[in-house]
Amino acid sequence: MLYDEGGSGRSILLLHGLMGSAATWRRQVPWLREFGHVHTYDAPGHRRPPTPDLTTEAFVTDLLEHLETLGPSVLIGHSMGALHGWCAAARRPDLVTALVVEDIAPDFRGRTADDWAAMMRAWPQPFPDADAVRRYFGDVAGQYFLDSFDRSDDGWRLHGEIDTFEAISQEWGTRHFWDEWDRVDAPVLLIEGEHTITPAGQMSRMHSRRPGSTYVLIEQAAHLIHDEAPEQYRVAVEAFLRTLE
Repeated sequence: MLYDEGGSGRSILLLHGLMGSAATWRRQVPWLREFGHVHTYDAPGHRRPPTPDLTTEAFVTDLLEHLETLGPSVLIGHSMGALHGWCAAARRPDLVTALVVEDIAPDFRGRTADDWAAMMRAWPQPFPDADAVRRYFGDVAGQYFLDSFDRSDDGWRLHGEIDTFEAISQEWGTRHFWDEWDRVDAPVLLIEGEHTITPAGQMSRMHSRRPGSTYVLIEQAAHLIHDEAPEQYRVAVEAFLRTLE
């Protein structure tokens, strides 16, 4: 599902991470409008029904269907959204003019989502109010979830099914996406947090395998770089977008 965030010129599409939503980009949208016509996007299973087949290919097919309505676009993705972005670029290079890849890597084989999913199932949902969400998750992750959670009369809760989120993540532990990465032919900016969730060295390997790509390491940041270190993130993305002009 696409949301028109305004601006003019080149098409820019923002792709959220797992358990996120289009609204998690709302603090970046105002300055990104200076560089083009911005849209945000809710992936399947996030505020809307999941695809019947919870594979990366199915998510990328959905993304490409939406991209076809926008035309060639710069894709700015976080985590899951960045993975789907480069897989879309590999499949349809005519629709992707440039990529920003934030804190995700091609190969998580051997990892499982078992502990993470068990932790989610133990969350005290619904949270009674926004303050309770922030107390439980901290300011940065709490805001991420407040931007995504559904709100009802009895409080705040997940905007999708834990089984869906778990299945998406479990797939990443069974395969790699190096082949898709090697087929990307668009300009690329890679942004990694110092305390990344990605396997050590993979994002720098992505950089070395993509001649002409740009790699930026953000010190003291973890996974939610665009919210944990918003100024450093903005500097890196703005500099990259200016190289496209």
